[in-house]
Amino acid sequence: MSEYIKIDHIDQLLAMPLARQKKFREEVLKHVKENPVHHMESEWGRFENVGTLGKDEIEDLVTEVMSEMTLEQKVNQMSADYTPAVIQFVPDRYNSEPYYAGEDMELDIPAVRFTDGPSGVVLGYHSTAFPVSMARAASFDPELEKRVGDVIGIETRSGGANFFAGVCINLLRHPGWGRAQETYGEDPYLLGIMGSALTKGVQNHAMACVKHFAANSIENARFMVSVEMDERALRELYLPHFKMCVDSGAASIMSAYNRVRGEWCGHNKYLLTDILKNEWGFEGFVMSDFIFGIRGTVDAANAGLDVEMHATQFYGHRLVDAVRAGEVPEAQVDDAVRRILRQKIRFAGVGSPEKYDRSRMGCAEHAELSLEVARKSAVLLKNDHVLPLDRTKVKKVLVAGDLARTGAIGDSKGSSAVFPPYVVTALEGIQKAAGENVQVEFARGVVEDELRQRGKDFDAVIVYVGLTHLNEGEYFPSSADAPVGGDRLDLGLTYKEVGMIEAAAEGNENTIVVLQGGSAIQVEPWKDKAKGIIMQWYSGMEGGTALGEILFGDVNPSGKLPVTIHAKPQQLPYFGLHLETVDYDLYHGYFAADKFQQEVSYPFGYGLSYTKYQYSNIRLASDSITKDGTVSITVDVANTGERAGEEIVEAYVGCLKSEVDRHVKDLKGFRKVHLMPGETKTVTIDVDAENLAYYYEDKKEWVVEATDYMAYIGASSSEKDLLKKGFRIV
Repeated sequence: MSEYIKIDHIDQLLAMPLARQKKFREEVLKHVKENPVHHMESEWGRFENVGTLGKDEIEDLVTEVMSEMTLEQKVNQMSADYTPAVIQFVPDRYNSEPYYAGEDMELDIPAVRFTDGPSGVVLGYHSTAFPVSMARAASFDPELEKRVGDVIGIETRSGGANFFAGVCINLLRHPGWGRAQETYGEDPYLLGIMGSALTKGVQNHAMACVKHFAANSIENARFMVSVEMDERALRELYLPHFKMCVDSGAASIMSAYNRVRGEWCGHNKYLLTDILKNEWGFEGFVMSDFIFGIRGTVDAANAGLDVEMHATQFYGHRLVDAVRAGEVPEAQVDDAVRRILRQKIRFAGVGSPEKYDRSRMGCAEHAELSLEVARKSAVLLKNDHVLPLDRTKVKKVLVAGDLARTGAIGDSKGSSAVFPPYVVTALEGIQKAAGENVQVEFARGVVEDELRQRGKDFDAVIVYVGLTHLNEGEYFPSSADAPVGGDRLDLGLTYKEVGMIEAAAEGNENTIVVLQGGSAIQVEPWKDKAKGIIMQWYSGMEGGTALGEILFGDVNPSGKLPVTIHAKPQQLPYFGLHLETVDYDLYHGYFAADKFQQEVSYPFGYGLSYTKYQYSNIRLASDSITKDGTVSITVDVANTGERAGEEIVEAYVGCLKSEVDRHVKDLKGFRKVHLMPGETKTVTIDVDAENLAYYYEDKKEWVVEATDYMAYIGASSSEKDLLKKGFRIV
């Protein structure tokens, strides 16, 4: 047996001297070249032509297949098809090709073929790069997100995969979380709505995996931190969005690296079996996060961890031995295998094979959707009569900042890195949108006086600043002195970037700041220096095109913040880079801003437009509803400006006389409405009373209180932007 096969844990590789690792890599590459892996010729093996089966038919077929399987073949379904050595040394980069698990050539059972996300398909070098999830959340548009999911599903299958593990819905508790860009913000309802939409879109074509279960919102310490919280915080904040995705039919859930109440999530029977499978009735399978997702065989298997990915370390022969030793019941293995086969059969009948071809990856049609998302996700934070730029009056524009010509689309080094066929930079997009009659020049801006003096000769200065994969994203401790990515403790811009803004504003009063990043960036104290501020996030392969269109008024911005931009770090919950334990409670983001009456820079749900909207005439269908009833919140929204636009109407509900400590209000619904100048539309948002419950820890049940409530509806989470009306549940 080759040495690389004997090495079955990543720690054995890491323990090798560097010189030995190099030689060992050469040996592995030689072995793989001489012994190439051959996969099944058909996409779905014995399930290729089963068609669309009913639930009972699927179960019968699963039973039939399992009757043919040995214990080793069952465990193979639960195990990745790679050793740590192959995964470490053979691929040219992470997930350039699908990762396989559970392929059985003898029984003709297809593999789970994995691709990562979530801003597009990680496979290959021509995938469509969409704006990151945080940006897409700013669109508040689940139908648009479902379309994104549909394209991702097509590109998943086109790239040779059948399993997309990019539905990331971890709650953003602190905006410094390094991987904030991969999720949808700070509110569980928004996370659930957008995550469910992406799941449904992807599953038109492929299995979707929702991650990371649960309470994974610290990056640097993800392999050791234990999240401590009471049952109410767990149930009300950190689990509801996962249940929404489960209820939407998600095929798989990925466990998290971290611990919850001291127990590794991949070993956490309470989370994986008691809640997910038994209480929620989840019929799919649970897979581990990679390499350090589980720490042992018996505890993980007995907890309900169904598939070890992306290299087999603790399952495989170790799990077979554990079953034969009586440490893991074979019934536990049978349950896992049934769940895996159930989804393979289910998705063998999904999709249209004629749609799946490598040429579809990054194609013009998909790039156009990425552009649409970029247009709808930018958030206009400030506009002091400077935007949009008028091409008939503005003749010279200066663009400052190196980031304007880099084409950053998000984390380019980690598991979410997408490689599109091209990227339109901010500078390119501005130049294109400006047209032939507007002169656009570039300045690095590193010499402040140069920027100050040059800026005087232009009609407007656009300062493009913010974050890159070096500042945030997946954490890579490349050396003790120079780690890359990870969590941010400093949420503001750098001293040099602030200097650029101040210098530009001193030289030109029409200074516009465009922010790039995956989460909130503090704007104090420089925001008063700028006349316009746009939060563009990481905006995908067509982000530059969208920015140019927005700046010159071809597109009216409509995005709103899925995160609170706090005024100072003291307003935020405790956070650290190397925590072994951390306490989570009910308060962060706008929940904390409400409770502690914090004056924030920009509230959750905030975003301006090039037109004006007026809210009036809030009313409820009834001032009193039953515990199984629905409150219908209605408002009139008028476009009082001169441009057509899309407004996101937000509905919140708060319990006024609760028996327990509760949020002042929670987001419970939103609608996007298109309005022409002078047009008024009536918007109604329905909220079921059961969605106003709190979790009663002693009785282990949800309770809808019969008491007084307040309904809010308007343009942001800030009370000054909301109309309100009381009602009662009886």
